Amino acid sequence: MLIINAKIYTMAGSVVDNGWVQVNGGKIAGVGNMDQPPESSSQTIIDAKGKWLFPGFIDAHTHLGMWEDGLGFEGDDGNEDTDPSTPQLRAVDAINPMDYCFTEALEAGITTVITGPGSANAIGGQMAAIKTMGKRIDDMIVKAPVAMKFALGENPKTSYHGKSQSPVTRMATASIIREQLNKAKRYEEELQAAAKDPELEEPEYDAKCEALIPLFRKEIKAHFHAHRCDDIFTAIRIAKEFDLEYVIVHGTQGHKATDVLVKEEVDVLAGPVLCDRSKPELKDLTPANPGILDRAGIRTAIVTDHPVIPIQYLPLCAGLAVREGMDWESAIRGLTIVPAQICGIDCQVGSIEPGKDADLVLFDGDPLTLKAKPSLVICNGQIVRE
Repeated sequence: MLIINAKIYTMAGSVVDNGWVQVNGGKIAGVGNMDQPPESSSQTIIDAKGKWLFPGFIDAHTHLGMWEDGLGFEGDDGNEDTDPSTPQLRAVDAINPMDYCFTEALEAGITTVITGPGSANAIGGQMAAIKTMGKRIDDMIVKAPVAMKFALGENPKTSYHGKSQSPVTRMATASIIREQLNKAKRYEEELQAAAKDPELEEPEYDAKCEALIPLFRKEIKAHFHAHRCDDIFTAIRIAKEFDLEYVIVHGTQGHKATDVLVKEEVDVLAGPVLCDRSKPELKDLTPANPGILDRAGIRTAIVTDHPVIPIQYLPLCAGLAVREGMDWESAIRGLTIVPAQICGIDCQVGSIEPGKDADLVLFDGDPLTLKAKPSLVICNGQIVRE
């Protein structure tokens, strides 16, 4: 496939005002200017006619396929709220790719998402990075696990308060996280000791501890659900205690503490912003937050938290952030290369570069406006919308 005469926002350098992108075997084979087009005798040629071409959009925090569209309990597989510490749970065992919202994501140009457990538990389980095209989750995985979900603040408290079970305070939530991390750390140390000394026995298999080992090895990051500043600071404190690579998810009050976030070099998956203040910890919610974070020098991606905000409205969330002061290019980067970098999948997605997945979306113009709709969506080199 060869796309020609496109204005290409590569997210890997300057904009190519009139260029081409070559696709081969599901990968981007080349990118260039129209004054030096490749030979095209045996390729499908798509003339973009000056339209704007972007990498497929990425929503770095969703629960896509975990809460199914139009269903109640039958389609609710996101919170195993019978135990506040469930790191052993895997998102891939709950995602239903047949959920119609996958189609809506593709139609909006969103080709990759991070999805997984909700925030009912202090430790919710393993998040997965997946493509939005496919029938079987095993064939859609970009990276799984890609992160471990932790939650601070009101959600774990609310989940367990009615059950007269811990945690019902922020103290208990943090304590449960620390206890489980300490157990996992000791478990890994005993495994390493047994590997070095044949006279030592390995510890009895523990699925929870096994699931947390990739965190200590920095193979995955900790994603901390945190809205209020005090919860953000607790996340930072715990991450530093255990030397974890981490990301703040939501960061609703982040605009009130940019100096601290800059000092700590915190990454934020900001959102949702297109919603109401449905609980006390959202009282300072503002669509200006992503722009304030970005201008302060904080690496910021924009997310929907689907189904809180239906995933197809991700570009509108970015447009709203622009309306409230975020730089337009920063908002586009917050839908493409920045979430890929934050989540450690930028070797595969997030920009238009040779060797990366051929995930591409074509618009007549600015994709962040209300009337914008993709005229072409390509995922893994396959046309899924035209």
